[in-house]
Amino acid sequence: MKKVVHADGADSTRTSATRASSAFATLLPGEDRTPSGGAESGSPCAERAAPLSGASSRGSFPANGETFRIPRRAVSEPGTDDLPLRGLRVVDFTRVLAGPLCTMLLGDMGAEVLKIEDPRHGDDTRAWEPFVDGWSTYFLSVNRNKKSVAVDLKSTDGSALVRELIRGADVLVENFRPGTLERLGFGPDAARALNERLIYCSISGYGTSGPRSDLAGYDMVIQGESGLMDVTGFPETGPTKVGVAITDCLAALYAVQGILLAHITRARTGKGQVVDIALLDAAVSVLGLPAGIVAATGKSPGRLGNEHPSLAPYEPYPATDGQVIVAVANPRLWSRFCAAVGAVALEHDPRFATNGDRLQNRSALNREIRALFASQTVDALIEKLTAAGVPCGRVRTIEQVLEDPQLVARQMLTAIGLGKETVKVPGNPVKLSGVRAIASAPPPALGQHTEETRAAAHRRESEK
Repeated sequence: MKKVVHADGADSTRTSATRASSAFATLLPGEDRTPSGGAESGSPCAERAAPLSGASSRGSFPANGETFRIPRRAVSEPGTDDLPLRGLRVVDFTRVLAGPLCTMLLGDMGAEVLKIEDPRHGDDTRAWEPFVDGWSTYFLSVNRNKKSVAVDLKSTDGSALVRELIRGADVLVENFRPGTLERLGFGPDAARALNERLIYCSISGYGTSGPRSDLAGYDMVIQGESGLMDVTGFPETGPTKVGVAITDCLAALYAVQGILLAHITRARTGKGQVVDIALLDAAVSVLGLPAGIVAATGKSPGRLGNEHPSLAPYEPYPATDGQVIVAVANPRLWSRFCAAVGAVALEHDPRFATNGDRLQNRSALNREIRALFASQTVDALIEKLTAAGVPCGRVRTIEQVLEDPQLVARQMLTAIGLGKETVKVPGNPVKLSGVRAIASAPPPALGQHTEETRAAAHRRESEK
């Protein structure tokens, strides 16, 4: 057993995780553990060599008997009593990204999230590099404000505990491959038979209906299947994925929306319902502009790199020390842009008189702008354009973003303390005037809350 020492001196224990045979090892013997929605493109799918236990391995947890410190901050902190989802209990069967992001956002706003994990190794991403103080930074980024309950769903004791949790839950979220939880006895029909008020949210690659509903869906695959890659990248590069697992993130946001809509409906009807979210659906939902181009022209817009299919100039241009993004979206801004950069002649050049003219002559326009920007710094250009009211910005690195005072002011950077190290992760972008601060409990150690959850479930059962 490993001991986890919290900042307040309290101890909790967790079982040492064993080496997973692969990043997507089976959750239970004979069951498919492949998340139907939730693996970030580029994530490891091959066997991991590094074990999770043993101090000698890079990125491993501390060796048996060692302790390390993580801060203990209760989900209900001073200033968080006004969180809108306080009292909402969520049984969370998700792992990797789409599901955990969804449940973390619910937890941020006060929901009690019980993260059900395999006691042998937990969420797949606990084993994904890179690591800080033995914690996967991937796992840390989407698992704050949760309680980890490690149970074997095939054991009599484990399944009984989960049934009791479902009876007392408001929401269940899962992102198993369709059919997996049904085989374990926790599909939507079985779960809602235990609790008719339950909102049952399934997140999968292709949804629970249609000819591909039984297929596993990962972000990389869905980016291709949805057409996103057809319009991402430059003409010469071929289809290109987005730099983050965008279909997972979109699905997570839609799942939160669906859960809250069902929550509102339940207040009126007294009954829950099934929320069915597909990564493919989520990805296609944002393709309105390219779909409109197909409707108008009969063909795909293809890959335009950083160019906009309907506006010009609307892209980044190189300066002496970086790149400046210019967004000229109407005639008024075009006039301001030309005045700001000292190119009044461009405004009256017949090749660039209207947006349509600028699109038709985009190559010539870009040559003129690049020549104007080539001898100027990013700061100088930003200052001129901002003073003129022209939307603009610089292309920043992730390191620069994590130090941006605008994001600090917006409380969009959450620091997770891990002993001597601190990890910055994105915060919650929803700002409510009636909420002073979102919940801020750190991500849990594997099984950290199993015993307290089991004891609470037994108390509830005995009180019936």
